[in-house]
Amino acid sequence: MAQRTKEKVKRPASRLKEPTTAAPGTADQRIKALEQERDGLKGELEAANQRIAALEESRSLVASRIDWVIESLSGVVDRRE
Repeated sequence: MAQRTKEKVKRPASRLKEPTTAAPGTADQRIKALEQERDGLKGELEAANQRIAALEESRSLVASRIDWVIESLSGVVDRRE
């Protein structure tokens, strides 16, 4: 079986990784942007917490209904015996 010779491909200098720099703008602008992002995330967190609470309540109601149905069916079966 013949083996291929692998040639190394040189990438142009423009594709080399450039060091990351801080976001453009003054420190005050960056702080304001971060505060806005924080406030948005707080809002999303509160909405998620409310959704979780609603889902937990819904799950609890469903579990109670299932228990009630099981007890009702057990009562029907017991009366037949």
